[in-house]
Amino acid sequence: MPKDTKHPRMPRRCSFCGKPASQVHRLFSGHESFICDECVELCSDMLSHAPEVTVEEKISRIPTPAETKNFLDQYVIGQEQTKKTVSVAVYNHYKRVNAQLQHGPSRKEPADDDVELEKSNILLLGPTGTGKTLIARTLSKFLKVPFTIADATVLTEAGYVGEDVENILVRLFQAADFNQQKTERGIIYIDELDKIARKDGNPSITRDVSGEGVQQGLLKILEGTVANIPPKGGRKHPEQSFVQINTSNILFICGGAFDGLDRVIARRMGAKVVGFEAEKRLVDQNSEEIYDHVLPVDLISYGLIPEMVGRLPVTTALRPLDEAALLEILTGPRNALTKQYSKLLEMEGVKLRFEQGALKAAVEIARERKTGARALRSIFEKAMLDVMYEIPSKPEVAEVVVTRAAIADGKRPRIITHAKKDKKKAG
Repeated sequence: MPKDTKHPRMPRRCSFCGKPASQVHRLFSGHESFICDECVELCSDMLSHAPEVTVEEKISRIPTPAETKNFLDQYVIGQEQTKKTVSVAVYNHYKRVNAQLQHGPSRKEPADDDVELEKSNILLLGPTGTGKTLIARTLSKFLKVPFTIADATVLTEAGYVGEDVENILVRLFQAADFNQQKTERGIIYIDELDKIARKDGNPSITRDVSGEGVQQGLLKILEGTVANIPPKGGRKHPEQSFVQINTSNILFICGGAFDGLDRVIARRMGAKVVGFEAEKRLVDQNSEEIYDHVLPVDLISYGLIPEMVGRLPVTTALRPLDEAALLEILTGPRNALTKQYSKLLEMEGVKLRFEQGALKAAVEIARERKTGARALRSIFEKAMLDVMYEIPSKPEVAEVVVTRAAIADGKRPRIITHAKKDKKKAG
C-alpha cells in the first residue's frame, strides 16, 4: 500500500530544499506545500539582486565613425568618401535612438530646448563590383545590432506573385532572434534598388506591380510606420497572428548600380551649358566622377518616384576601381583572394605563391571586363581549376606558383614537388 503523504505522522519537509522541520528554524505551510525560512531568505536575496528588466534599453556602446571606418578599411579598398558617409550615418542614427529612449515614449510635448532628430536613410550609387554590398556585409560583422540584406528584385506589390514589402522586416525580425525591441533598432540594406525603377521614367498608366508599386509600398516603412508582419514570413492571412514593428528607428541603406544614370546626368549638365564656360563645366559621360554630380532630379528622371528620393536624403557615389585599387584588393584585405586560395592549399600542406606579373594580368583582364572586383574571382577560379582538382590526390606537391602565363594565356601554374625542392636545397 503506498504511503500517504498527507498522513499526520509523516515528517513535514520543505517543498523546495527537502529539509525536515527539525533541521530548519521555521517552516511555513501553504496549500499542500511548505517552505522553510532558509529558502525564503534565498528567494529574497535573488529578487533584490536581479537586474531591472526594461522594455527598451539604451545602446551602451556606439562605435565612433572613426572606429567603424577603420573596420571597413580592413575589408573594403578605396571608396573613402562612402565609408565616411556610412560611418557617420550609423553613428548619428544610434545617437538619435538613444536620445529618444532617454526622453521616453510617454512625453507628448517636447520641451522648448528639445530638437526633434529625423532619420537619414542612405542611398549608395555606383557601377557593379565597386563594393556596395561588401560595405553592407562588412558593416553587419562590426555592429552588434540586427542586420539583414534584402533584394528588391523579388518584391512585388501586395497581392501579386512575389514577396511583400513587409517580408524585409520579417528577415530583420528573424535576425534579431524574434525580439521586437531589437528589431526596431536594426539596419536593413536593400540591394538592387534601381531594378524597381519605373520602366520609362514616367508615371505609369497601368499597374507597375514590380516597379512603381514596390516603391509605393516601401515609402511608409522607410519613413516610419507600424507594420504588421507575419512572424514566419510568407503571405498575410486573416487567421494568423501578426507582430507589430515600428520602423521609425530602423536605418535603411539602399544600393544599386543605376546603369544608364550616367547618361541622364551628362544630358542634364550638357543641355544647360553654353558659351565660353561650356568646356569647363561639361562632364564626360564615361568620367569616373560622373556620379558625384547626381541630383534628385536625375534619380526621378531615371525612374524613382519623388517620394522615394525624398526619403533617401543621404546620397553617396562609389567610384569605379582603378588598377591600383584592384591590385590592392587581391592582397590587402583580410579576405583577399590570394589569402583565401593560400589558406585552401595550406590545408592540403601545399604552399601557394603568386608572381607579381600574375596579379597585374588579372587586374588588366578585370578592367577590360568592366565588372569591377567581381571579375577577379572568376579569373582566378579559371586559372586555379586544374590545380585545385589535382592537388588533393597528389601528396608529392610541395608548392604551386601562379605565373603571368597562367592568368593571361591559360597555361598551368608551375608545380614544385618535394623531390625537386629537396634537390634544389642539396644543390
